[in-house]
Amino acid sequence: MPAGPPRPPVATVRKGRGSASWVASRFDSRSAVPEDDGWNGLQALQDEAGAPATVVTDERARSIVSRNASPDIGFSQSVNPYRGCEHGCIYCFARPSHAYLDLSPGLDFETRLFAKTNAAERLRAEFARPGYACSPIALGINTDAYQPLERERGITRALVEVMAEARHPFSVVTKSAGVVRDFDLLAPLAADGLVSVYLSVTTLDNRLSARMEPRAAAPHARLRTIRRLADAGIPVGVLVAPVIPAITDHELEAILGAAREAGAASAGYVLLRLPHELKTLWREWLELHYPERAAHVMSLVQQLHGGKDYDSTFGRRMRGQGPFADLLAARFARAHRRLGFARLPPLRTDLFRPLRNASPQGVLF
Repeated sequence: MPAGPPRPPVATVRKGRGSASWVASRFDSRSAVPEDDGWNGLQALQDEAGAPATVVTDERARSIVSRNASPDIGFSQSVNPYRGCEHGCIYCFARPSHAYLDLSPGLDFETRLFAKTNAAERLRAEFARPGYACSPIALGINTDAYQPLERERGITRALVEVMAEARHPFSVVTKSAGVVRDFDLLAPLAADGLVSVYLSVTTLDNRLSARMEPRAAAPHARLRTIRRLADAGIPVGVLVAPVIPAITDHELEAILGAAREAGAASAGYVLLRLPHELKTLWREWLELHYPERAAHVMSLVQQLHGGKDYDSTFGRRMRGQGPFADLLAARFARAHRRLGFARLPPLRTDLFRPLRNASPQGVLF
């Protein structure tokens, strides 16, 4: 693995990055604590690491389809073309997965990226397995499949090409306007009921978005992407995700209204989730950007999760519990009904045609 940037444990606002530090992973046996020696050592260390560069490592995946049996998730299969995500969304629930790579869920998650160069090859092999059972694939869950790196690598497009060849249904959730690049593939698939796209919109405030999700598309660009998807005949929905108490929750109705006006046919929402190291990262971000309301935000978060920063129980982790959660659910239901949102049509599985592995002896039947 290539050497990364220096990793001082100094929490500070970093231009173009969501994380404030290289927070230690839950598997680290040691952690560093910064001490000022009176010679401006901390300031020098902070300046040196103020804008860490992105490092991309190519890797060969042994498998590409991940499966889950979670009862509160609407898919059982997912594919991630990359590990890590340069969008840098501070609230991303996938950040703790970088700890399994012995890397920080903080700045490493958005600066130390991994590109699965053989992703399309592995997906083709999966579709050729005799026992493969077709069910919709969620493309990009632990990473945004259309993050900036995709412009250079094109791994997501290669995966879409394999799914188009196999007539395999899939959905995309993204914060990127880059999905429009693949309209030539997506529009014909949508006509056959094989694809749907959701744009995740957290806020309509450009300045807040720049601090919270610094390298994702701006809010107006996401709304424009919804319009372009709808105009191209591609089923599109909006996810207000995450809803953050005392930071973005007041925008819930406005986001839904703007997305509906842009052409979104379906809508959903997910509350802020803070698993593992994300609790530390989120508190750092709050103290740097909203110190005057940090305690209030965390008080509301804990009210939603039974007094804890996070409750991972199925059915409660994405909606919370208690009066504040009930109020959010009621507000969403009322806006959903008033704006005329509905469900996107189910993706078809009956068109799937298994792919064949190449054989030097050819194919007889």
